[in-house]
Amino acid sequence: MSKKTFALHEKEGVSQPETTNKISAEIIKKNRAKQNSIDEFIAKILKGNITFLSKAITLVESTNSNHQEKANKILEACMPFANNSIRIGITGVPGVGKSTFIEAFGKYLTGLGKKVAVLAVDPSSSINKGSILGDKTRMEQLVTDKNAFIRPSPSGTSLGGVAQKTRESIILCEAAGFDTILIETVGVGQSETLVHSMVDFFLLLKLAGAGDELQGIKRGIIEMSDAIVINKADGDNVKDAKLAKVEFNRALHLYPLKESNWQPKVLTSSAINNIGIDGIYNMVQDYIKLTKENHYFFEKRKNQNKYWLLSTIEQQLKSRFYDNPEVKKALEKEMLQLDNSKTTPFNAAKRLLKL
Repeated sequence: MSKKTFALHEKEGVSQPETTNKISAEIIKKNRAKQNSIDEFIAKILKGNITFLSKAITLVESTNSNHQEKANKILEACMPFANNSIRIGITGVPGVGKSTFIEAFGKYLTGLGKKVAVLAVDPSSSINKGSILGDKTRMEQLVTDKNAFIRPSPSGTSLGGVAQKTRESIILCEAAGFDTILIETVGVGQSETLVHSMVDFFLLLKLAGAGDELQGIKRGIIEMSDAIVINKADGDNVKDAKLAKVEFNRALHLYPLKESNWQPKVLTSSAINNIGIDGIYNMVQDYIKLTKENHYFFEKRKNQNKYWLLSTIEQQLKSRFYDNPEVKKALEKEMLQLDNSKTTPFNAAKRLLKL
C-alpha cells in the first residue's frame, strides 16, 4: 500500500523563511544600538524628563554590573544638581491611612507649585503588605498630577539594599527638579531607622482609639519623630483624636530636647477630608527654618552622607565575602562541623574570615 492511502500521514513542516530570522536579528541589533547614552540620560534628567528619570532609577535598582556602572556615572554627574529639596519621611502602621495622607499632602504641595516625588522603603513591596505598590493605584489624583512622580520600591529581601537604592533615587529626583521628596516606609520595624537616616523631617502617623497610644510611647520611633499626626480625625473619631493628642504631647515632653532644638509637635488631620494638611505643611516649614538658622539642617545631611558611606562599605564587604567561591565551599564544611559539634560558631567564623 502506498504512503498516500493512509488516513493519517505526516506532512513535511513548513521551513521558516531565512528573511524572518534576519529581520529579527536586525531589530535586536537596532534596539541595542538605540540604548541611551550616559550624556543623553544626564541631559534629559536635568530637564525634568520623567521617562529618563524612571529609566535611570531602573538602572540604579538593577543587579546587572553593566547597569550599575552606567547608573554610577549618571549619579556622579547628577550630584552637583542634588541636595536642593526638602526630604520628608512618613511612617505608620498599615491601616493608618498613609496613602490617603500622602495623596492629600502631595496634592496640597503641588497646589503651591511644588514638584513632589514619592519614594518607598519596603523590601516586601511585591507582596502587597501596605506598600506603595498598592498605594500607587489608590493615589488616583496624585498619580496623574504633572508635578508629581510616584516610584514603587524594588521588591526583595534586603532592606539595606532597598534603602540604598532609595537613597540614590533621591539624588536623581532632586537633579530632575523635584523640590519635595516624600519617603514612605511600611512602618513595621527597622525600615523607620533607615528612612530617618535619609530625611530632613520625620513624620509619624498614628490612629486615635486604636489602643496604641501607650504602645507608641514605649517604642524608640517616638524619639526619632519630629512630629506625630493623629490621622482620621473625623466623624466619631474627633473626640478620640483630641484625647490622643493630649496623651502624646505629655509623652513627648518627657523626652529631652532634640539636638536640633526642635520640640516635636502633635497635630490632628483628616486626610480624606483635607483637614489639617495646611497646618502640617506650616509646621514642616517652621522646622526647616529653625534648623537652617542653627545650622543643624546642614550638619545632619553631612552626617547622613557619612552614615551611608560606612553602610555601603559594610554592605559591599558582606556581599564580596559571601560571593567568594572559596568562602562558599569553606562555609559548607564549617556548617557540617557545627552540626557535628566539632567546632564553635566563633572559631568557624575566625577561620572563614581568614580566607
